[in-house]
Amino acid sequence: MDIFSVITLIGGLAFFLYGMNVMSSGLEKIAGGKMEHMLRKVASNKLLSLILGAGITIAIQSSSALTVMLVGLVNSGILSFGQTIGVLMGSNIGTTLTAWLLSLAGLESGNIFINLLKPKNFAPVFALIGVIMIMAGKTQKRKSIGNIAVGFAVLMYGMTLMSDAMAPLADMPEFKDLMTAFKNPILALLFSAAFTGVIQSSAASVGILQALSLTGEVTYGIAIPIIMGQNIGTCVTAMISSIGVSKNAKKVAVVHLSFNIIGTLICLIPFIIVDAVFRPAIIDAAISPFMIAVCHSLFNVITTFVLLPFTKQLEKLANTVIKEEAAPKAEESVVLDERLLTMPAFAVAKAMEVTNEMAEAAEEAVSKGTTLISGWNEQTAAEVNQLEDDIDCYEDKLGTYLVKLSHTQLSDPDHRKVARMLHSINDLERMGDHAKNLIGVADEINKKGITFSQHATEELAVLTEALHEIVKRTVKAFTSNDLALAATVEPLEQVIDNLISEIKARHILRLQKGNCTIELGFILTDLLTNYERISDHCSNVAVAIIEAEHDTFEAHSYLHNLKEAEGSGYHDLYESYRTQFALRAKTT
Repeated sequence: MDIFSVITLIGGLAFFLYGMNVMSSGLEKIAGGKMEHMLRKVASNKLLSLILGAGITIAIQSSSALTVMLVGLVNSGILSFGQTIGVLMGSNIGTTLTAWLLSLAGLESGNIFINLLKPKNFAPVFALIGVIMIMAGKTQKRKSIGNIAVGFAVLMYGMTLMSDAMAPLADMPEFKDLMTAFKNPILALLFSAAFTGVIQSSAASVGILQALSLTGEVTYGIAIPIIMGQNIGTCVTAMISSIGVSKNAKKVAVVHLSFNIIGTLICLIPFIIVDAVFRPAIIDAAISPFMIAVCHSLFNVITTFVLLPFTKQLEKLANTVIKEEAAPKAEESVVLDERLLTMPAFAVAKAMEVTNEMAEAAEEAVSKGTTLISGWNEQTAAEVNQLEDDIDCYEDKLGTYLVKLSHTQLSDPDHRKVARMLHSINDLERMGDHAKNLIGVADEINKKGITFSQHATEELAVLTEALHEIVKRTVKAFTSNDLALAATVEPLEQVIDNLISEIKARHILRLQKGNCTIELGFILTDLLTNYERISDHCSNVAVAIIEAEHDTFEAHSYLHNLKEAEGSGYHDLYESYRTQFALRAKTT
């Protein structure tokens, strides 16, 4: 074995890890937000969460990625700590699929159909199909399937390179001496845990072990402790990921580590006893890639089902290691965990949840702000100020997060969701600003003891009712992505604009007749300006909802076409709103 064999081995490992990453990314994109929905739905059921954890790990081909994802989900508040334990256990079973696929490398037969199952024979076919789908696919889904096929081919090619690079080891005395040292199960376990922790992939570690087994020098006595150690080593990724997160999120990593350590002890102690007392012949027999897959699966299935009834005890253990934390401060309550960016569908779902909270806060701020006009209340004013601060915090965190999220590989539906959020958060923030401005208007009215005339009060009541309606429709359309409801916003915005113009005209008429003062006129103008701006921002959000669905953001063209197009329903809605929010007959 020379330097070129070492280079080939390293290159094979690089191909293996890269192929797994590409395949995982493609699978996750196809799954989209379905995984997030399923996790929330079944996480409280131990058996279902176990099955789901295995299924997701099979889908994304990485138990480490799932564990990191769970840390992010708990840190973001999407899942509770206790809900993740069954999923973590299931991930250990799901990760064994890779070993079964890699075990095909050891197939030996003269039958052409069996030979087609060998990775080096079918990987080029997958690569060809994948490249064709990437280049010719017209939808993101087909391109993602192509990425999965190419990623799988690269992974298998990497496995073949590693196997070829290790073939000369069978004739090296030094290698045989190393294998003799690993007959000590404790040493084999510790080395395996350390090595897996360094490369942060138990699948790659198993793959290397399977490649080594093709030399004929790896025995059951060596392989079984190494397999056990790999389960401990894969916890390193989760431990690193838990740095800087909430204590509940740290508990996920603690459970993952303690589960694997306890499971290893459950299997290792009987193994050492049997080896020392009985020394069965199979211990010294050479192990094949296929039997490594069998042992890997048996170990994970046994430890999972032995410990499954003790999830509450594992939870208590984590609570003992990581003490409860105090409630988060207001500015810390908006959690958009960047760990979720590795699983874009989950990141989009969390960002959407936070943006919906922002929209609802904006609606509440406007509602409370308008009540101050008819009667000053210190508590309400303080609540509006707090809501506006919260909305600013939402925009600040969402803006940065969504930009990063937009640079990840998103499915078409998720891409549209991110675009809708990016085009809306500034308008939602500005609605909060104008709600805060209403405090200033109301405070001036209160301090100066000013009151509007009965006619002006009635007109403002109609306008305020229309404003509440447009904000309510906008927020509901945004949070539910209701295009039909979003289409009803623009006609109402036009009615509000006309109402404001009419109220201004009536105020000037009263001013000319001496029935109103200039001071009241300044206050009224400020009030109407804020109402108009809130209405405008509602229109912008509604347009973003509709345009995001069509992946175009030509707001002016859309509004022009909407008002001019026959059969759009715009004019009928406009007339309906004009009747609903009509001012009383002109009066001086």
